[in-house]
Amino acid sequence: MNYSNEEVMLYVQEDDVKFIRLAFCDVFGRQKNISIMPEELPRAFVQGIAFDASSIRGFGDETHSDLFLRPESRTLTILPWRPEHGKVVRMFSSITDLSGKNHECDTRNLLKQAVAAAAAAGVSFFFGAEQEFYLFKLDQDGNPTKEPYDHAGYMDIAPDDKGENVRREICLTLEQMGIRPECSHHEEGPGQNEIDFRYSDPLTAADNVMTFQTVVKTIARRNGLHADFSPKPLTNRPGNGFHINLSVNAADGSQSLSHVIAGILDKTPEMTAFLNPVTASYQRFGHDRAPKYVSWSSENRSQLVRVPAAVGEYRRAELRSPDPTANPYLAFALIIYAGLYGIANRLPLPQPADFNLYRADPEVLKQYRKMPETLKEACMLAEESDFIRRHVPKAILEAYSNP
Repeated sequence: MNYSNEEVMLYVQEDDVKFIRLAFCDVFGRQKNISIMPEELPRAFVQGIAFDASSIRGFGDETHSDLFLRPESRTLTILPWRPEHGKVVRMFSSITDLSGKNHECDTRNLLKQAVAAAAAAGVSFFFGAEQEFYLFKLDQDGNPTKEPYDHAGYMDIAPDDKGENVRREICLTLEQMGIRPECSHHEEGPGQNEIDFRYSDPLTAADNVMTFQTVVKTIARRNGLHADFSPKPLTNRPGNGFHINLSVNAADGSQSLSHVIAGILDKTPEMTAFLNPVTASYQRFGHDRAPKYVSWSSENRSQLVRVPAAVGEYRRAELRSPDPTANPYLAFALIIYAGLYGIANRLPLPQPADFNLYRADPEVLKQYRKMPETLKEACMLAEESDFIRRHVPKAILEAYSNP
């Protein structure tokens, strides 16, 4: 909904809203917020609400610690799990200095800049997210364990699939918040689940990813469970992927998807530190349908990029390397820039790898570039990349290079 500031203030006044959460994230995509009372809302819209940025990872030190949150009224949503009387709402916020200038570490603003760059080139991108997560039991003190909630397999049904009702509650909550889930099912791992939602513009899609993880963790805890989005929660079991589906429309009507895919293939090794930002991310590669080589194909889930079987508005490419620890704003921004690079240089697609890379002959695999095998290697590639230095502020690059 595209609410105006005045409409938000009227809604807060008339619908018994008592707390307004101003949400943002650090450079690694970890969500933060400040709660304000309704009386502070006019000031928030005009001046912003100050916070101590030196306490947020990647935002600098004590010498420049005062930044401001400026809520975006169009992102207003109610938090359905909070009390009906004395409602709680949330808005995503821009991060600025006192003058109103956007802070360089506001990754949400970096995505806005990428979208603007695409528009200037006559191109529109759309993203859809697929995130996997495990449901684990809690111990008697309420702390997470590594004991899966069930031992069902891929797309199994109840009673083997115990997560069915949890996923249902998650989907209904997302609907109440204006997010449209498309499908949900049990994944391959014990206690592993997936919920996909409909594609949208890049900023909305990234906001939805942030909301999704909050909803999943909240609903899981309400059911006495822990939701784990880490890339490799269990050794020798499938990892959690963040499969990013993207489509592109060019104003001149040209077929740009092949150039976009070529650009992404070219730049993914340099982007990997931001798509897979933790050590465990690299334990996932090369196992259980997670890619290990820079390659593409149609419908083939052993590839870095696959083009699913679809027609019309559903024709898209799927990037399969990211995991849910990635900051979606930064990930989507870099994917857009890589796609624009492919379009601007009219990069041709390499030949598709229409075979199973997990079982291929070693001699065949030598012709393909490998994905980075460690976080250290990924960070080195990022630091040496002109592409990354052009599109990622120095402060963010340094934060990722020194985790």
